[in-house]
Formats: sequence, C-alpha cells, structure tokens
Amino acid sequence: MKDIDYRRNSASRPLSPELIKFIKESMKDSELSQPCVFVVFGASGDLAKKKIFPTLWWLFRDGLLPTNIKFVGYARSDLNMAKLRTLIEQNCKVRSSEVEKYELFLKRCVYLQGQYDADEGFENLNALIEGIEDENQKPANRLFYLALPPTVFEPVTSFLKKHCMDNKGNSWSRVIIEKPFGHDTESSAKLSEHLAGLFKEDQIYRIDHYLGKEMVQNLMVLRFGNSLTLGKWSRENVASVMISFKEDFGTQGRAGYFDQSGMIRDVMQNHLMQILTLVAMEKPCSLDAEDIRDEKVKVLKSIAPVSLEDAVLGQYIANPDSAHPEATTGYLDEKDVPKDSVTPTYALAVLHINNERWDGVPFFLRCGKGLNERKAEVRIQFREVPGDIFKKGELKRNELVIRVQPNEAIYMKMMTKAPGMDFGVAETELDLTYNDRYKGIRLPDAYERLFLEVINGSQINFVRTDELDCAWKIFTPLLKKTEGERIRPKQYLFGSRGPEEADQLMKKYGFVFTGTYKWTPPNKL
Repeated sequence: MKDIDYRRNSASRPLSPELIKFIKESMKDSELSQPCVFVVFGASGDLAKKKIFPTLWWLFRDGLLPTNIKFVGYARSDLNMAKLRTLIEQNCKVRSSEVEKYELFLKRCVYLQGQYDADEGFENLNALIEGIEDENQKPANRLFYLALPPTVFEPVTSFLKKHCMDNKGNSWSRVIIEKPFGHDTESSAKLSEHLAGLFKEDQIYRIDHYLGKEMVQNLMVLRFGNSLTLGKWSRENVASVMISFKEDFGTQGRAGYFDQSGMIRDVMQNHLMQILTLVAMEKPCSLDAEDIRDEKVKVLKSIAPVSLEDAVLGQYIANPDSAHPEATTGYLDEKDVPKDSVTPTYALAVLHINNERWDGVPFFLRCGKGLNERKAEVRIQFREVPGDIFKKGELKRNELVIRVQPNEAIYMKMMTKAPGMDFGVAETELDLTYNDRYKGIRLPDAYERLFLEVINGSQINFVRTDELDCAWKIFTPLLKKTEGERIRPKQYLFGSRGPEEADQLMKKYGFVFTGTYKWTPPNKL
C-alpha cells in the first residue's frame, strides 16, 4: 500500500491525543460498549466511496467508535468486499504504519447486495443484524445511512420500518438522510409526513455536512461568547451580511444530477440558509439542541419569500481566455445537459429579516460554479464611522469575515494609521488564521463530528422538520416562477465573478466593495 504525506492529506491525519481523550470522555459509556451496526445504503455510490467509508475508517483508527461495531454496505450493484475495498481504498488514505489496523477495519465490513423496493433485501439485512446480535449475545444499536437518490427514500424507509427496526432491550435505531430533502415545499412536506408516520423525530437525522464544519460551529462562540461582537450584532451597526459559496470549477461530470437541482436547491436552500440562521438568530436559552433549533426556526419564520426582483440567476459560458481545463465548455455544452436548460449555475438572493434586530439589513446569499475562486465565507460589513474627520474617502467599512473553507480563518478588516508623519489611513486586519494559530492541530472533519453526534444521540447539528419546511417556503415561489416561466439565467464567463447584474443588485442594497484590501491566506505546504 502506497504511503501518504499527511501534510497534504490533513483530513486523514489522526486527531491529537488530547482531542481523542476529550471526545471519548464526552461520549456515553453505553454507546461505546454496546454493539453497533452502521448500514450504508448506496455503498457503491460516490458519497459512500469518497466520504462515508473514509470517515468511518478515520474514526475507527482513532478509537472513537463503539468497540464492537460492524459496517454493512448495501447497494444494488454486483459487488463483494474485495471490489468494495478497491473502490474506497484510495480515499481512505492509509499510511504504511496503519495497514494492520486498516485490515481490522476491513474485517468489520460486510457487503450485501439487494434492491431498494423489495422485501427480500431488507429481510436479509435484518437477518445479518440479528446474526451479529446472536454472536455478541447483546442487542445492537442500528444506524442506517441513506446515501441514496431522493427517489428511493420512501420505499427504503418503509422497508426499514417493516423489517429492520425491531430493537431489543435498550438498543436504538436511527436513520440518517442525506440531502436533498425534497424538491420544493410540497415534496419536502410529503417526505416529512412519510417519515413522521414511520419514525419518531428523535430517530431522524437530516444531515447537512456544513453544520459540522469547524468555522460554522465557531459562529456560536463568536456571537455569544464575546461582548465585543454581542453588542455590535444588530441593525444599528451592521450594514449588510454576505454569505458566499464559490467554486472555481464546473459540474465535474455530475451535470446530469446538477441539472435536476441547480444552485438554489443544491447549496442555497440548505448550506447557506443554515449558516444564515446561526448568524441571525437570537441567543438561545442554552446549548441544548432544541433551544438552538427553536431560535433558528424563529429567524426563518421572519424571512419573506424571495422575489424575482431580489434575485439574480446565472449560467456560465465557455471562456477561451481562461487556462482552466473546464473553461472551454459552457454549461449548455456539458454532457447530459439539455441545450435549452434554464438551470442556474449561479444564484444571488437578497433576504430580508423582519424582526427588531435585523429590520433593514440586507442578507446576501451568493453561490456559484465556474467562478474566479473557491471559498465559503460569512462577511459582516459594518456601517460607516459617523462624523468622519479624516480625508474624504480614506475610511473604508470595517468587515468581520469568517472564512469557512479553505484556510479556515476569522479576520477583522479595520483602519489603522499608515506609517509616516501624518494621519494617513491604511486598511489592515486582525487575523486569526487557524493554520498559523493552531499549528499541527488537525480539525475534525465535518462528517466525523456529525457521525459521532448521531451515535451519541445529539441532534444539535441536524435539521428539524419545521426548520426544513420554513426554509423551503422562502425559495419555492422563486423556483416555481423561474422554472414555470423558463426564465433564462444571465450568462457569465467561466472564471469570472459571476453576472454583472449580481454586483448591481448588491450595490442597490448598499453593499460596498472597495477592492483596496484582500486577505492573504497562509503559505501552503
């Protein structure tokens, strides 16, 4: 097995001993000692190969999973463990010193072929789980991960309830559902109603991996753990909030899937809205999951549906002047994309929160593919200094930026005196770049954090039914109008900042971009 350079594969580097100890101490002893079966539906798919199995391996290697856990891959594909091993191995990133432990991990893995819409496969799955229980002479906790297309959510969950949820003793069954959670308000409500008829709410874990990212988690501490920000976090001081998700590549062979969703469904309605609620919500009564989710729902209920006038949708076209290998192909030239597709690869929406704290403050949600850079961040732009005594135009707006990825950081753009004899002003930053401040510390991967929370029974970073419904109601009218009337997105060059109309809309609502200062990321290894 080829050795790897952990410096270039930070996600696969072991967590620090101190962090491993802390995680173990925070987990319930009963969860670590009781047998557990982790079933991955869609085991042959990209998500399972690239994320789920590698994450399970890293957690197993670091000793953070129940001591007697089994992993079951379930799919329709004609596979066996040898073939599955080949599929997942390149993403597990196993170092030569870990080979022995990796072989132990693989011995815990089983592959089961079966259909998603027939009894037999689920009967075989239940028999396999009961065999594991007989072997251990203990009931097993059951965790089912649906890494599946939404078209099969209903039959799979129905057969799970029928055949595989017969818990014994004090064991539990939990179901993790991967987005998308429906296609619009109606389909989401239909899926939620279906799930509510099968499972209790505390058995359902709707996973949005962005909620597991370190810098998204940091919003809670940044907002409610500092008097410096607590007093400034309102309409009196904040001019605008920008939440961005930018990718400098195209569909990367997933155009067929992407064309069924577009940027609003794929990113904005879930990832960006989850971040918005954490930025905008009131202080919860405690860090209890329900207290936090209650406050998130209150924010969502205060947001009016997005109108077409407050949105810009775009679609990238080929850029012959770009050196990017995907730039020679426009979105409509992609394989599996209809030539008349109106699916947006870029979306900007202006949201208005009608409550005392945020009345009048525009929240910009921006996401797109084929743009000039790759990043996800929150940018809080503060109002101008009243009674400006410096040279006209020298003072720029202060900005607090939470950079989610890559190069996690928190920095404040602020004004200082330029070196010299007078009171000349210069822009600089107060910078907390994680790679510089916490050298050698590997941050937990989002899926690692979320898997551990499911095992421990915490729903603090998972989406509740009413939260999902409120989020869909904000975007469904816009989706129905643009798709029903087949409104063509604005064109933009691959590798650009997006449609010019987006900058114009942001300017209309008071966003100020000076372009005189840019944060410099740390040197890459």
